[in-house]
Amino acid sequence: MPTSPSDSRSRWVALVTGALSILIAVLYLLMVTWLDRQGPLLPPPPEALGLAAEPAVAVAVPDDVAKVPPRG
Repeated sequence: MPTSPSDSRSRWVALVTGALSILIAVLYLLMVTWLDRQGPLLPPPPEALGLAAEPAVAVAVPDDVAKVPPRG
């Protein structure tokens, strides 16, 4: 049975796509294996994210508010 040019092109595209998919999967597995051998992945310190600890802010509480008994 003769194949049309569109059939051969479709087959070629399918083979190339499958080969790329397998290549990406193998590269992913190699990368994960390599990263796993480096030890556990730890989150970056807060300083690296720009979230350095800020000094606590003092809040003044008026005396009359401090003497109110708690609800309960």
